[in-house]
Amino acid sequence: MFTFSPLQGALTESTASQSLLELDGGVKVLVDVGWDETFDVEKLRELEKQIPTLSLILLTHATINHLGAYAHCCKNFPLFTRIPVYATRPVIDLGRTLTQDLYASTPVAATTISPTSLAEVSYSYAQTSSADHNLLLQPPTPEEIARYFSLIQPLKYSQPHQPLPSPFSPPLNGLTITAYNSGHTLGGTIWHIQHGLESIVYAVDWNQARENVFSGAAWLGGGHGAAGGAEVIEQLRKPTALVCSSRTPEAALPRGRRDEQLLESIKLCISRGGTVLIPVDSSARVLELSYLLEHAWRSEVAKDNDVFKSTRVYLAGRSIGSTMRNARSMLEWMDDSIVREFETVAGGARAGNSGGGAGSGGKGKDVGPFDFKYLRLLERKAQVERILQQQTTDDAEPKGRVIIATDSSLEWGFSKDVMRVIAEDPRNLVVLTEKPSFNSGKPSIARTLWEWWKERKDGVAVEQTSSGDTFEQVYGGGRELDVPEPTRQALEGSELDVYQQWLATQRQLQATLQSGGATALESAADVVDDASETTTESEESETEQQGKALNVSTTIGQASRKKVVLKDEDLGITILFKKKGVYDFDVRGKKGRERMFPIVVRRKRNDEFGELIRPEEYLRAEEREDADAQDERNDGQRQEQGLGKKRKFDDVGAAKGALGANKRPQPKRAVSDEPEAGALSDGHAGDELDELEDEEEAVIGPAKLVVKSQTVSVKLRIAFVDFSGLHDKRSLNMLIPLIQPRKLILVAGSEEETHALAADCRKLLSAQLTSESSSQSAIDVFTPTIGATVDASVDTNAWVVKLADPFVKRLKWQQVRGLGIVTVTGLLLPGGDIVFQDGTAAEPGSPKNKTEQEEQDDENGSNKRQKLEGTPASASASAAETADGTLTTAADNNNNNKKPAAALPTLDILPPALASAVRSAAQPLHVGDLRLADLRRAMLGSGHKAEFRGEGTLLIDGCVAVRKTSTGRIEIESVGLPLGADAVVAPARGGVGGGLATFYEVRRKIYEGLAVVAGA
Repeated sequence: MFTFSPLQGALTESTASQSLLELDGGVKVLVDVGWDETFDVEKLRELEKQIPTLSLILLTHATINHLGAYAHCCKNFPLFTRIPVYATRPVIDLGRTLTQDLYASTPVAATTISPTSLAEVSYSYAQTSSADHNLLLQPPTPEEIARYFSLIQPLKYSQPHQPLPSPFSPPLNGLTITAYNSGHTLGGTIWHIQHGLESIVYAVDWNQARENVFSGAAWLGGGHGAAGGAEVIEQLRKPTALVCSSRTPEAALPRGRRDEQLLESIKLCISRGGTVLIPVDSSARVLELSYLLEHAWRSEVAKDNDVFKSTRVYLAGRSIGSTMRNARSMLEWMDDSIVREFETVAGGARAGNSGGGAGSGGKGKDVGPFDFKYLRLLERKAQVERILQQQTTDDAEPKGRVIIATDSSLEWGFSKDVMRVIAEDPRNLVVLTEKPSFNSGKPSIARTLWEWWKERKDGVAVEQTSSGDTFEQVYGGGRELDVPEPTRQALEGSELDVYQQWLATQRQLQATLQSGGATALESAADVVDDASETTTESEESETEQQGKALNVSTTIGQASRKKVVLKDEDLGITILFKKKGVYDFDVRGKKGRERMFPIVVRRKRNDEFGELIRPEEYLRAEEREDADAQDERNDGQRQEQGLGKKRKFDDVGAAKGALGANKRPQPKRAVSDEPEAGALSDGHAGDELDELEDEEEAVIGPAKLVVKSQTVSVKLRIAFVDFSGLHDKRSLNMLIPLIQPRKLILVAGSEEETHALAADCRKLLSAQLTSESSSQSAIDVFTPTIGATVDASVDTNAWVVKLADPFVKRLKWQQVRGLGIVTVTGLLLPGGDIVFQDGTAAEPGSPKNKTEQEEQDDENGSNKRQKLEGTPASASASAAETADGTLTTAADNNNNNKKPAAALPTLDILPPALASAVRSAAQPLHVGDLRLADLRRAMLGSGHKAEFRGEGTLLIDGCVAVRKTSTGRIEIESVGLPLGADAVVAPARGGVGGGLATFYEVRRKIYEGLAVVAGA
């Protein structure tokens, strides 16, 4: 059984992605925890209901659309952190920096408290309405975000893995997940889920074409950018269900023309002294754009292009330094061209280590792929404001600037700040690199600009590239654009009282439920409390725990209406330590945790190496004195600076001259003794921008959301160059017939393009079935809506039969990777019949002479008359089942006598008279999947030498090569060598050499790892 339900991102233009897969046995797999720029909590309601029943979670891409709500769920939803999560290493690391950038850039991501919950608390406290309050939840801190992402278990590509279920999940029964490269983003994943007969391929937002940084999807093999074959790899071919995204670019351009169009647009703008804004996400597609512009500047500066020499390129984002550091450490996940470039640079650095240094020239040959010489990283708002001020004050001699800023929606991040400043200058240009998401409420700024670009209301400037391609830049025309500015404001007065009352109620509910894990409602001052480092486990049954988690909202209403504390019945057994003077509790008839004293076990925090050790607890006496003295000096300096004042960057540590004394991290500076090291990482060793600090003070503690709006007149030009990196319709039309899915589910696209693609897929798949003269029925193509459930189970017909005892004794089971396989040939008897083993039917007790062979079989106990369940009846014929599954004539029961409920049909051994008639002429079939790593381990255990040579080739004893093709075929090649003194002696085959001896040994080991299904 397999049912699919999209929770977000189906038949809608919203790019958020959440999908729920329910497999046989109640196993539920959640794929992606996406969100959009609205950060609407109502879109997570259905996910919150499903959390107590989830088995595991899979993440596909490090974007807001695929994991934007992950930290929010960990912070605010009980039990979510106890669900195993799986992703690739780039998705984990880049997702962490993306989430930290999100919560540091906008308070909207923290989300506001539900008005219903606040209204109840406000009514019980002050009898006033709180519908106008926008009280914010406490956002997760950077440390909490890092801890949440450390819970995700990393996987490699093409690595089958059997995950562990959540504590409240049914057994997974051999569920296997495998990640494959999807392109589009670094570490992006196509998930293959194998469970019983179901083989599910989940492929959303993939790209078959190779790019500058990212390799194409692994449909045709090749992994990271290799050429691949003409057929889909065996693991992804013919799945029982394919979940595919239907969102495709409207006009996909080849990579060369796309890059040229972007660079020509930038060149036209900067040549007239304008500023180019390219809004982009901070973790995924920013790598492609930053790599392209950096290498374009290297090439143009080497050609002495004055326009590019005088233009500065900036990369702005709150955590962009961490993103680029992660990218430099994950080159093996990128395209092969990136790896070769890095190897060339590393080889040249080793060869010319004594030569000129990193800054010896502008040719770019001595700089790595992501060691920026021309891109300047900006991580603080003051830095962005400074470069924008320079642009407005240098009107006498305008100089072009290119700013790549987060986020692509222009709703948060530095891109919105830049847009607000440059909008009124007609020399400037904003380049949209993907089709923005559309939401039913107020459209985002990027969506508004994209709609203006499509309308072309105020005129179009048609430009031409050097190769002859034309592209358009649309004039803004002075239209007015509202730019919202959300801020955090500390709570005061009655709002603070309402928030504190709501927080106390939530803490009481969590303490009562004892759901385990750290409390999700800690204030900023409680983060370092010991209570946040302890975990508790409930001893109640899973059903009760799930039910209580699902009824949290109901409990909140009961607990907060017209009262401050919970009732005695709400407290349950926790009344023993919640109330004074209570010493007894009746446990008769109680279940779960109500049966014993509610002691909370505080556990010590452990990691994979054991209990965590705090180094400050093991300081020597002189080290402790030095630490205390340093703390006193720091306290004195803080008092001199005054309360609430910010210290200068070099105030602390200037006296000692040590880098370690500076407590402020510098993510954009590489740690190196060489002065040029900074130039290799972010373009500059240091300038006046490094000394700038943000002046605004962060609001710590309870706060509310205040949104101010500023109207700007948009006079700049608008351009659109598709850098989304998504598959086009041509790729879909080519690949889907090659994949040959039995069921096709289309999600992640608008209603119009999804239905159009579904019609095309039905035509393609039906034409393929007709050309192959297949007897299969038409392929089912599903286009579910959000919240709808479709049954995409594999089409199988299963019957239950009873096995006769002599039949069971003759079964010869073969084990393949924990599965038992057996081939059977028997006689299928309808329920209620008595059949002699010569193929004739008789009434019970009727005499029947036996042959000598039958008497001998009776002596062996393998051929006895079987009496089936139910009242016996005569039969006119018997049914025989051959090995290929076909049935001959079946017997009709005599209906003269009344029979009880229908008995199960029985599978018995074939009588000698029918054995030769039903013998199949089919060839033996090998079942199983050979892994070269397992074969290497087996050969090493047998005393042979085995090593990998090249990609997918195992060399044994230097004379036998074993290869596995993309289709799963095993090829063995041998070179005949003379027998040596220590060679393996081969079977007597007339002078075979040592190479053939090893060949036969290898073949025997391969056969031992497979099950041979006989043809007869």
